[in-house]
Amino acid sequence: MKRDIAGIILAGGQSRRMGGGDKCLLPLGGGCVLDQVVSRFGRQTAPLTLSANGDPARFSRFGLPVLADTVTGFAGPLAGILTGLEWAVANTARKVIVTAAGDTPFLPPDLVERLAAATDQSPDSIAVACSAGKRHPTFALWPLACRDALRRFLVDEDNRRVSAFIDRHGFVEVEFPVPQSAGRPVDPFFNINEPDDLVRAERLLQSMKP
Repeated sequence: MKRDIAGIILAGGQSRRMGGGDKCLLPLGGGCVLDQVVSRFGRQTAPLTLSANGDPARFSRFGLPVLADTVTGFAGPLAGILTGLEWAVANTARKVIVTAAGDTPFLPPDLVERLAAATDQSPDSIAVACSAGKRHPTFALWPLACRDALRRFLVDEDNRRVSAFIDRHGFVEVEFPVPQSAGRPVDPFFNINEPDDLVRAERLLQSMKP
């Protein structure tokens, strides 16, 4: 179900373990990793944007706004989250954003719905996804009201740890189930860090086809 919540795909990493470049543009399933992420995440959010530095033309075929970090120095996912918050304030009437990593082709189809529901009674809280007892801090709902605190944390304190900011702020954790495919568990937050992960992702994708 699509929600009136701005979605930010975080694709600004430097991909050192993959030899550099954009992990999200690596081939997968007849397209690329980002095709899978956009397909799953785009059904859940409106509008959808991409957080990435460098030449935005390489993402032109997706037809998405591309947001370069407002903080210099490749400050990591928190810089993309901050940029998304500031973009949403300036360009939308939304009160929250949801972020997702650009290298996770199997993200949950109900990610946004469940994160949003978890904050119904606490709208100023961050809602962060978990699976198998592990927190996934780049998959979270962020109230726009936290943007000033996040800028101070990232710029003034020079702290780039996403979980550290979440721990400082009020938050709720949302546990997502780990589904089975071909009799094997598939963590919906499985991300592609190394070449072997891409091979595994292709196999998983093929096993999910009817």
